[in-house]
Amino acid sequence: MTASTPTMINAFDARATNAVAPRERALIERRQKLLGPAYRLFYANPVHFVRGEGVWLYDPDGNAYLDVYNNVASVGHCHPHVVAALSRQAATLNTHTRYINDVILDYAEKLLGYFPPALSQVMFTCTGSEANDLAYRVARSHTGGSGFIVTQLAYHGVTAVISEMSPSLGAGVTPGPNIRTIPAPDQFRAGGADVGQAFAAAVRDAAADLRAHGIQPAALLVDTIFSSDGVFAEPAGFLAPAVAAIREAGGLFIADEVQPGFGRTGASMWGFQRHGIEPDLVTMGKPMGNGHPIAAMVARPEILQGFGDRTRYFNTFGGNPVSCAVGQAVLEVIEGEGLVSNARDTGAYLQAGLRQLALRHEAIGDVRGAGLFIGVELVRDRASRAPDGATTAKLVNGLRERRVLISASGPHANVLKIRPPLVFGREHADRFLDALDATLREVA
Repeated sequence: MTASTPTMINAFDARATNAVAPRERALIERRQKLLGPAYRLFYANPVHFVRGEGVWLYDPDGNAYLDVYNNVASVGHCHPHVVAALSRQAATLNTHTRYINDVILDYAEKLLGYFPPALSQVMFTCTGSEANDLAYRVARSHTGGSGFIVTQLAYHGVTAVISEMSPSLGAGVTPGPNIRTIPAPDQFRAGGADVGQAFAAAVRDAAADLRAHGIQPAALLVDTIFSSDGVFAEPAGFLAPAVAAIREAGGLFIADEVQPGFGRTGASMWGFQRHGIEPDLVTMGKPMGNGHPIAAMVARPEILQGFGDRTRYFNTFGGNPVSCAVGQAVLEVIEGEGLVSNARDTGAYLQAGLRQLALRHEAIGDVRGAGLFIGVELVRDRASRAPDGATTAKLVNGLRERRVLISASGPHANVLKIRPPLVFGREHADRFLDALDATLREVA
Protein backbone atom coordinates (compact mmCIF):
# COMPACT_ATOMS: atom_id res chain seq x y z
CA MET A 1 0.00 0.00 0.00
CA THR A 2 1.15 3.53 -0.70
CA ALA A 3 1.08 6.53 1.58
CA SER A 4 -1.57 8.22 -0.53
CA THR A 5 -3.93 5.24 -0.63
CA PRO A 6 -3.68 3.51 2.75
CA THR A 7 -7.01 1.72 2.44
CA MET A 8 -6.43 -0.23 -0.77
CA ILE A 9 -3.96 -3.01 -1.38
CA ASN A 10 -1.91 -2.78 -4.58
CA ALA A 11 -2.95 0.80 -5.28
CA PHE A 12 -1.27 3.21 -7.70
CA ASP A 13 0.28 6.27 -6.03
CA ALA A 14 -0.81 9.25 -8.15
CA ARG A 15 2.20 11.24 -6.89
CA ALA A 16 4.67 8.76 -8.37
CA THR A 17 4.29 8.75 -12.16
CA ASN A 18 7.95 8.43 -13.18
CA ALA A 19 7.55 4.79 -14.23
CA VAL A 20 4.39 5.51 -16.24
CA ALA A 21 4.66 5.95 -20.01
CA PRO A 22 3.55 9.35 -21.40
CA ARG A 23 0.45 7.91 -23.12
CA GLU A 24 -0.83 6.32 -19.91
CA ARG A 25 0.21 9.32 -17.82
CA ALA A 26 -1.99 11.53 -19.99
CA LEU A 27 -4.91 9.12 -19.57
CA ILE A 28 -4.43 9.09 -15.79
CA GLU A 29 -4.47 12.88 -15.68
CA ARG A 30 -7.60 12.94 -17.83
CA ARG A 31 -9.20 10.29 -15.60
CA GLN A 32 -8.47 12.25 -12.43
CA LYS A 33 -9.94 15.41 -13.96
CA LEU A 34 -13.13 13.70 -15.18
CA LEU A 35 -13.78 11.01 -12.54
CA GLY A 36 -12.60 12.74 -9.38
CA PRO A 37 -10.37 11.57 -6.53
CA ALA A 38 -12.22 8.56 -5.10
CA TYR A 39 -11.35 6.00 -7.79
CA ARG A 40 -8.16 3.92 -7.51
CA LEU A 41 -5.95 2.17 -10.04
CA PHE A 42 -3.98 -1.05 -9.55
CA TYR A 43 -0.17 -1.32 -9.72
CA ALA A 44 2.71 1.13 -9.38
CA ASN A 45 2.65 1.23 -13.18
CA PRO A 46 -1.08 1.01 -14.09
CA VAL A 47 -2.15 -1.25 -16.94
CA HIS A 48 -4.05 -0.02 -20.01
CA PHE A 49 -6.23 -2.53 -21.84
CA VAL A 50 -8.26 -2.36 -25.03
CA ARG A 51 -9.27 -6.00 -25.59
CA GLY A 52 -9.77 -9.30 -23.79
CA GLU A 53 -10.07 -12.94 -24.83
CA GLY A 54 -10.11 -16.02 -22.62
CA VAL A 55 -7.42 -15.67 -19.94
CA TRP A 56 -5.68 -12.82 -21.79
CA LEU A 57 -5.93 -9.03 -21.73
CA TYR A 58 -4.28 -6.92 -24.43
CA ASP A 59 -2.79 -3.45 -24.25
CA PRO A 60 -2.93 -0.92 -27.14
CA ASP A 61 0.35 -2.27 -28.52
CA GLY A 62 -0.97 -5.81 -28.76
CA ASN A 63 0.96 -7.16 -25.76
CA ALA A 64 -0.86 -10.03 -24.00
CA TYR A 65 -1.15 -10.12 -20.21
CA LEU A 66 -2.03 -13.35 -18.39
CA ASP A 67 -5.02 -12.70 -16.12
CA VAL A 68 -4.55 -14.65 -12.88
CA TYR A 69 -6.87 -12.41 -10.85
CA ASN A 70 -10.15 -11.68 -12.59
CA ASN A 71 -13.04 -13.77 -11.28
CA VAL A 72 -15.51 -11.34 -12.91
CA ALA A 73 -14.87 -12.80 -16.36
CA SER A 74 -15.55 -16.23 -14.89
CA VAL A 75 -15.79 -18.19 -18.15
CA GLY A 76 -13.12 -16.10 -19.89
CA HIS A 77 -13.04 -12.61 -21.31
CA CYS A 78 -15.53 -12.05 -24.14
CA HIS A 79 -16.65 -15.68 -24.31
CA PRO A 80 -18.38 -16.00 -27.72
CA HIS A 81 -21.37 -17.97 -26.39
CA VAL A 82 -22.08 -15.30 -23.77
CA VAL A 83 -21.55 -12.43 -26.21
CA ALA A 84 -23.93 -14.08 -28.70
CA ALA A 85 -26.63 -14.55 -26.05
CA LEU A 86 -26.34 -10.91 -24.99
CA SER A 87 -26.53 -9.63 -28.58
CA ARG A 88 -29.43 -11.88 -29.52
CA GLN A 89 -31.57 -10.90 -26.53
CA ALA A 90 -30.67 -7.21 -26.79
CA ALA A 91 -31.94 -7.30 -30.37
CA THR A 92 -35.19 -8.97 -29.27
CA LEU A 93 -36.49 -7.49 -26.00
CA ASN A 94 -35.23 -5.78 -22.87
CA THR A 95 -37.61 -4.58 -20.18
CA HIS A 96 -38.28 -4.86 -16.45
CA THR A 97 -39.84 -7.48 -14.15
CA ARG A 98 -43.29 -5.86 -13.98
CA TYR A 99 -44.15 -7.44 -17.31
CA ILE A 100 -44.46 -11.18 -17.79
CA ASN A 101 -41.56 -12.73 -19.65
CA ASP A 102 -40.30 -16.31 -19.77
CA VAL A 103 -36.56 -15.51 -19.96
CA ILE A 104 -36.31 -14.62 -16.27
CA LEU A 105 -38.30 -17.74 -15.32
CA ASP A 106 -36.19 -20.07 -17.44
CA TYR A 107 -33.05 -18.64 -15.90
CA ALA A 108 -34.43 -18.72 -12.34
CA GLU A 109 -35.31 -22.40 -12.72
CA LYS A 110 -31.87 -23.27 -14.04
CA LEU A 111 -30.03 -21.24 -11.40
CA LEU A 112 -32.09 -22.62 -8.51
CA GLY A 113 -31.40 -26.13 -9.77
CA TYR A 114 -27.86 -25.74 -8.42
CA PHE A 115 -29.11 -25.12 -4.87
CA PRO A 116 -30.48 -27.41 -2.15
CA PRO A 117 -34.28 -27.77 -2.48
CA ALA A 118 -34.91 -25.61 0.60
CA LEU A 119 -33.35 -22.63 -1.16
CA SER A 120 -36.00 -22.30 -3.85
CA GLN A 121 -36.66 -18.61 -4.53
CA VAL A 122 -34.49 -15.94 -6.12
CA MET A 123 -34.57 -12.15 -6.39
CA PHE A 124 -32.42 -10.40 -8.98
CA THR A 125 -30.32 -7.26 -8.64
CA CYS A 126 -27.57 -5.65 -10.72
CA THR A 127 -24.59 -5.90 -8.36
CA GLY A 128 -23.35 -7.97 -5.45
CA SER A 129 -23.57 -4.85 -3.29
CA GLU A 130 -27.28 -4.62 -4.06
CA ALA A 131 -27.73 -8.34 -3.38
CA ASN A 132 -26.11 -8.02 0.03
CA ASP A 133 -28.13 -4.89 0.75
CA LEU A 134 -31.30 -6.83 -0.08
CA ALA A 135 -30.19 -9.72 2.15
CA TYR A 136 -29.63 -7.20 4.95
CA ARG A 137 -33.22 -5.96 4.58
CA VAL A 138 -34.68 -9.46 4.41
CA ALA A 139 -32.73 -10.64 7.46
CA ARG A 140 -33.90 -7.65 9.51
CA SER A 141 -37.47 -8.19 8.39
CA HIS A 142 -37.46 -11.88 9.26
CA THR A 143 -35.67 -11.77 12.61
CA GLY A 144 -36.74 -8.38 13.93
CA GLY A 145 -33.08 -7.81 14.77
CA SER A 146 -30.59 -5.31 13.42
CA GLY A 147 -27.23 -6.74 14.52
CA PHE A 148 -24.81 -8.17 11.96
CA ILE A 149 -21.55 -10.05 12.40
CA VAL A 150 -18.78 -9.93 9.75
CA THR A 151 -15.06 -10.70 9.67
CA GLN A 152 -12.41 -8.12 10.44
CA LEU A 153 -11.30 -7.47 6.86
CA ALA A 154 -14.48 -8.44 5.04
CA TYR A 155 -15.66 -6.89 1.81
CA HIS A 156 -19.37 -7.17 0.99
CA GLY A 157 -20.14 -4.09 -1.09
CA VAL A 158 -20.41 -0.33 -1.42
CA THR A 159 -23.96 0.73 -0.56
CA ALA A 160 -24.22 2.97 2.51
CA VAL A 161 -25.34 0.08 4.72
CA ILE A 162 -23.13 -2.65 3.28
CA SER A 163 -20.00 -0.47 3.21
CA GLU A 164 -20.39 -0.31 7.01
CA MET A 165 -20.03 -4.12 6.95
CA SER A 166 -16.94 -3.97 4.73
CA PRO A 167 -13.95 -3.16 6.97
CA SER A 168 -11.58 -3.74 4.05
CA LEU A 169 -12.70 -0.37 2.66
CA GLY A 170 -10.53 1.19 5.36
CA ALA A 171 -10.78 3.70 8.16
CA GLY A 172 -12.66 6.15 5.97
CA VAL A 173 -15.76 3.96 6.34
CA THR A 174 -16.86 3.55 9.95
CA PRO A 175 -18.60 0.31 10.96
CA GLY A 176 -22.21 0.87 11.96
CA PRO A 177 -23.12 0.66 15.67
CA ASN A 178 -25.06 -2.54 14.93
CA ILE A 179 -22.02 -4.26 13.35
CA ARG A 180 -19.55 -6.52 15.15
CA THR A 181 -16.34 -7.78 13.55
CA ILE A 182 -14.63 -11.05 14.42
CA PRO A 183 -11.27 -12.60 13.40
CA ALA A 184 -11.25 -14.71 10.26
CA PRO A 185 -10.62 -18.46 10.72
CA ASP A 186 -6.86 -18.38 10.02
CA GLN A 187 -5.55 -21.95 10.28
CA PHE A 188 -2.00 -20.85 9.37
CA ARG A 189 -1.74 -18.83 12.58
CA ALA A 190 -4.04 -20.91 14.77
CA GLY A 191 -1.24 -22.81 16.50
CA GLY A 192 -3.04 -26.09 16.13
CA ALA A 193 -6.34 -24.84 17.59
CA ASP A 194 -9.65 -25.88 16.04
CA VAL A 195 -10.46 -22.89 13.79
CA GLY A 196 -14.10 -23.93 13.45
CA GLN A 197 -14.71 -23.93 17.18
CA ALA A 198 -12.74 -20.70 17.62
CA PHE A 199 -14.76 -19.01 14.88
CA ALA A 200 -18.03 -20.21 16.43
CA ALA A 201 -16.92 -18.91 19.84
CA ALA A 202 -16.22 -15.51 18.29
CA VAL A 203 -19.73 -15.51 16.76
CA ARG A 204 -21.26 -16.32 20.15
CA ASP A 205 -19.23 -13.57 21.83
CA ALA A 206 -20.23 -11.03 19.19
CA ALA A 207 -23.90 -11.99 19.49
CA ALA A 208 -23.69 -11.63 23.28
CA ASP A 209 -22.09 -8.20 22.93
CA LEU A 210 -24.85 -7.09 20.56
CA ARG A 211 -27.51 -8.21 23.02
CA ALA A 212 -25.65 -6.49 25.88
CA HIS A 213 -26.07 -3.26 23.93
CA GLY A 214 -29.77 -3.87 23.34
CA ILE A 215 -29.31 -5.10 19.74
CA GLN A 216 -30.90 -8.35 18.58
CA PRO A 217 -28.60 -10.33 16.22
CA ALA A 218 -30.01 -10.57 12.70
CA ALA A 219 -27.30 -12.44 10.76
CA LEU A 220 -23.78 -13.69 10.31
CA LEU A 221 -22.59 -12.58 6.85
CA VAL A 222 -19.44 -14.18 5.47
CA ASP A 223 -17.69 -14.66 2.15
CA THR A 224 -17.36 -18.44 2.23
CA ILE A 225 -13.69 -18.42 1.24
CA PHE A 226 -12.80 -15.26 3.21
CA SER A 227 -11.29 -13.61 0.15
CA SER A 228 -10.35 -10.23 1.59
CA ASP A 229 -9.29 -11.66 4.94
CA GLY A 230 -6.55 -13.70 3.27
CA VAL A 231 -8.26 -16.75 1.66
CA PHE A 232 -9.20 -19.42 4.21
CA ALA A 233 -10.68 -22.65 2.90
CA GLU A 234 -9.57 -25.43 5.21
CA PRO A 235 -10.51 -27.62 6.84
CA ALA A 236 -13.71 -28.18 4.88
CA GLY A 237 -16.61 -28.06 7.30
CA PHE A 238 -15.20 -25.49 9.71
CA LEU A 239 -18.08 -23.07 9.08
CA ALA A 240 -20.76 -25.40 10.45
CA PRO A 241 -20.29 -24.57 14.18
CA ALA A 242 -20.49 -20.84 13.46
CA VAL A 243 -23.73 -21.29 11.52
CA ALA A 244 -25.17 -23.21 14.46
CA ALA A 245 -24.03 -20.43 16.80
CA ILE A 246 -25.77 -17.62 14.91
CA ARG A 247 -28.98 -19.62 14.66
CA GLU A 248 -28.88 -20.29 18.38
CA ALA A 249 -28.70 -16.50 18.82
CA GLY A 250 -31.83 -16.05 16.70
CA GLY A 251 -30.02 -14.85 13.59
CA LEU A 252 -29.68 -16.06 10.01
CA PHE A 253 -26.63 -17.24 8.09
CA ILE A 254 -25.98 -15.31 4.85
CA ALA A 255 -23.44 -16.89 2.50
CA ASP A 256 -21.79 -14.29 0.28
CA GLU A 257 -20.88 -16.26 -2.85
CA VAL A 258 -19.96 -13.27 -5.00
CA GLN A 259 -16.30 -14.35 -5.14
CA PRO A 260 -16.26 -18.11 -4.36
CA GLY A 261 -19.45 -19.01 -6.24
CA PHE A 262 -20.12 -20.47 -9.69
CA GLY A 263 -17.73 -23.41 -9.42
CA ARG A 264 -14.59 -21.53 -8.46
CA THR A 265 -13.76 -23.68 -5.43
CA GLY A 266 -13.75 -26.80 -7.61
CA ALA A 267 -15.75 -29.23 -5.49
CA SER A 268 -19.19 -27.79 -6.27
CA MET A 269 -20.94 -24.66 -7.46
CA TRP A 270 -20.95 -22.84 -4.11
CA GLY A 271 -18.38 -22.32 -1.39
CA PHE A 272 -20.87 -23.12 1.37
CA GLN A 273 -21.30 -26.66 0.02
CA ARG A 274 -17.73 -27.49 1.05
CA HIS A 275 -18.82 -26.98 4.63
CA GLY A 276 -21.88 -29.23 4.55
CA ILE A 277 -24.24 -26.40 5.46
CA GLU A 278 -27.39 -24.83 4.02
CA PRO A 279 -27.55 -21.03 4.36
CA ASP A 280 -30.74 -19.09 4.93
CA LEU A 281 -29.80 -16.55 2.27
CA VAL A 282 -27.17 -16.67 -0.49
CA THR A 283 -25.89 -13.67 -2.41
CA MET A 284 -24.02 -13.71 -5.70
CA GLY A 285 -22.80 -11.30 -8.37
CA LYS A 286 -19.66 -10.60 -10.43
CA PRO A 287 -18.99 -13.99 -12.14
CA MET A 288 -22.73 -14.56 -12.62
CA GLY A 289 -22.73 -12.52 -15.84
CA ASN A 290 -19.09 -12.88 -16.94
CA GLY A 291 -18.70 -9.13 -16.60
CA HIS A 292 -22.28 -8.16 -17.41
CA PRO A 293 -23.93 -6.53 -14.35
CA ILE A 294 -26.26 -9.15 -12.89
CA ALA A 295 -26.54 -10.37 -9.30
CA ALA A 296 -29.04 -12.15 -7.10
CA MET A 297 -30.15 -13.27 -3.67
CA VAL A 298 -31.43 -16.84 -3.20
CA ALA A 299 -33.61 -17.54 -0.17
CA ARG A 300 -35.72 -19.97 1.74
CA PRO A 301 -39.37 -19.19 0.87
CA GLU A 302 -40.44 -18.94 4.51
CA ILE A 303 -37.90 -16.15 5.00
CA LEU A 304 -39.04 -14.21 1.96
CA GLN A 305 -42.74 -14.56 2.79
CA GLY A 306 -42.93 -11.94 5.51
CA PHE A 307 -40.66 -9.55 3.65
CA GLY A 308 -42.83 -9.80 0.52
CA ASP A 309 -46.03 -9.35 2.52
CA ARG A 310 -44.74 -6.11 4.02
CA THR A 311 -42.53 -4.75 1.25
CA ARG A 312 -42.89 -4.04 -2.45
CA TYR A 313 -39.52 -4.67 -4.11
CA PHE A 314 -38.56 -3.37 -7.54
CA ASN A 315 -35.24 -3.02 -9.31
CA THR A 316 -35.47 -1.42 -12.76
CA PHE A 317 -32.64 -3.42 -14.28
CA GLY A 318 -32.45 -6.39 -11.93
CA GLY A 319 -33.72 -9.49 -13.76
CA ASN A 320 -34.12 -7.84 -17.16
CA PRO A 321 -34.24 -10.27 -20.13
CA VAL A 322 -30.80 -9.37 -21.46
CA SER A 323 -29.14 -9.95 -18.09
CA CYS A 324 -31.00 -13.22 -17.59
CA ALA A 325 -30.02 -14.43 -21.08
CA VAL A 326 -26.40 -13.67 -20.22
CA GLY A 327 -26.68 -15.50 -16.90
CA GLN A 328 -28.20 -18.52 -18.64
CA ALA A 329 -25.35 -18.53 -21.17
CA VAL A 330 -22.74 -18.44 -18.40
CA LEU A 331 -24.29 -21.52 -16.77
CA GLU A 332 -24.35 -23.27 -20.14
CA VAL A 333 -20.62 -22.59 -20.60
CA ILE A 334 -19.79 -23.78 -17.06
CA GLU A 335 -21.66 -27.01 -17.77
CA GLY A 336 -20.62 -27.51 -21.39
CA GLU A 337 -16.92 -26.87 -20.84
CA GLY A 338 -16.67 -28.73 -17.52
CA LEU A 339 -15.36 -25.67 -15.72
CA VAL A 340 -16.11 -26.86 -12.18
CA SER A 341 -13.93 -29.94 -12.69
CA ASN A 342 -11.34 -27.76 -14.45
CA ALA A 343 -11.24 -25.52 -11.38
CA ARG A 344 -10.69 -28.60 -9.22
CA ASP A 345 -8.01 -30.19 -11.42
CA THR A 346 -6.12 -27.09 -12.54
CA GLY A 347 -6.37 -25.66 -9.04
CA ALA A 348 -4.81 -28.80 -7.56
CA TYR A 349 -2.07 -28.69 -10.20
CA LEU A 350 -1.39 -25.03 -9.46
CA GLN A 351 -1.30 -25.57 -5.69
CA ALA A 352 1.16 -28.43 -6.16
CA GLY A 353 3.37 -26.17 -8.28
CA LEU A 354 3.21 -23.43 -5.66
CA ARG A 355 4.25 -25.87 -2.95
CA GLN A 356 7.20 -26.91 -5.10
CA LEU A 357 8.18 -23.24 -5.33
CA ALA A 358 7.93 -23.00 -1.54
CA LEU A 359 10.73 -25.58 -1.31
CA ARG A 360 13.00 -23.09 -3.10
CA HIS A 361 11.69 -19.81 -1.70
CA GLU A 362 11.69 -19.19 2.05
CA ALA A 363 9.35 -16.22 1.53
CA ILE A 364 6.41 -18.55 0.81
CA GLY A 365 5.01 -19.31 4.24
CA ASP A 366 1.73 -20.95 3.29
CA VAL A 367 -0.21 -22.14 0.25
CA ARG A 368 -3.95 -22.58 0.75
CA GLY A 369 -7.27 -22.46 -1.03
CA ALA A 370 -9.78 -24.51 -2.97
CA GLY A 371 -10.06 -24.99 -6.71
CA LEU A 372 -9.05 -21.86 -8.59
CA PHE A 373 -9.16 -19.65 -5.51
CA ILE A 374 -5.73 -19.80 -3.89
CA GLY A 375 -3.89 -17.72 -1.32
CA VAL A 376 -0.09 -17.66 -0.99
CA GLU A 377 1.08 -16.03 2.23
CA LEU A 378 4.49 -14.36 2.13
CA VAL A 379 6.54 -14.10 5.32
CA ARG A 380 9.86 -12.61 6.37
CA ASP A 381 10.85 -15.98 7.79
CA ARG A 382 8.98 -19.20 8.41
CA ALA A 383 10.03 -19.52 12.05
CA SER A 384 8.26 -16.32 13.12
CA ARG A 385 5.68 -16.32 10.32
CA ALA A 386 6.02 -12.53 10.34
CA PRO A 387 3.98 -11.15 7.42
CA ASP A 388 5.92 -9.52 4.61
CA GLY A 389 3.72 -6.97 2.88
CA ALA A 390 6.69 -5.11 1.38
CA THR A 391 7.96 -8.13 -0.56
CA THR A 392 4.39 -8.96 -1.59
CA ALA A 393 3.97 -5.50 -3.12
CA LYS A 394 7.26 -5.87 -5.00
CA LEU A 395 6.20 -9.30 -6.20
CA VAL A 396 2.78 -8.15 -7.44
CA ASN A 397 4.35 -5.26 -9.33
CA GLY A 398 7.22 -7.41 -10.62
CA LEU A 399 4.72 -9.87 -12.05
CA ARG A 400 2.87 -7.00 -13.70
CA GLU A 401 6.10 -6.02 -15.47
CA ARG A 402 6.28 -9.63 -16.70
CA ARG A 403 2.70 -9.19 -17.98
CA VAL A 404 1.13 -11.40 -15.36
CA LEU A 405 -1.74 -9.86 -13.39
CA ILE A 406 -2.35 -10.67 -9.74
CA SER A 407 -3.10 -8.81 -6.51
CA ALA A 408 -2.99 -9.34 -2.76
CA SER A 409 -5.25 -9.51 0.29
CA GLY A 410 -5.16 -9.99 4.05
CA PRO A 411 -4.77 -7.60 6.99
CA HIS A 412 -1.05 -7.21 6.26
CA ALA A 413 -1.42 -7.15 2.45
CA ASN A 414 0.89 -10.17 2.28
CA VAL A 415 -1.32 -12.87 0.71
CA LEU A 416 -1.25 -13.34 -3.05
CA LYS A 417 -4.85 -13.59 -4.21
CA ILE A 418 -5.03 -16.05 -7.10
CA ARG A 419 -8.42 -16.38 -8.84
CA PRO A 420 -8.10 -16.55 -12.64
CA PRO A 421 -10.96 -17.11 -15.08
CA LEU A 422 -12.27 -20.66 -14.83
CA VAL A 423 -10.93 -21.50 -18.30
CA PHE A 424 -7.39 -21.22 -16.89
CA GLY A 425 -5.50 -24.38 -17.87
CA ARG A 426 -2.27 -26.14 -16.96
CA GLU A 427 -0.32 -24.30 -19.64
CA HIS A 428 -1.39 -21.01 -18.09
CA ALA A 429 -0.53 -22.29 -14.60
CA ASP A 430 2.96 -23.20 -15.85
CA ARG A 431 3.46 -19.73 -17.29
CA PHE A 432 2.34 -18.15 -14.02
CA LEU A 433 4.59 -20.43 -11.94
CA ASP A 434 7.62 -19.63 -14.12
CA ALA A 435 6.96 -15.89 -13.80
CA LEU A 436 6.41 -16.18 -10.05
CA ASP A 437 9.64 -18.15 -9.62
CA ALA A 438 11.64 -15.58 -11.59
CA THR A 439 10.09 -12.64 -9.77
CA LEU A 440 10.64 -14.20 -6.35
CA ARG A 441 14.32 -14.67 -7.18
CA GLU A 442 14.43 -11.02 -8.22
CA VAL A 443 12.74 -9.44 -5.21
CA ALA A 444 13.55 -11.77 -2.31
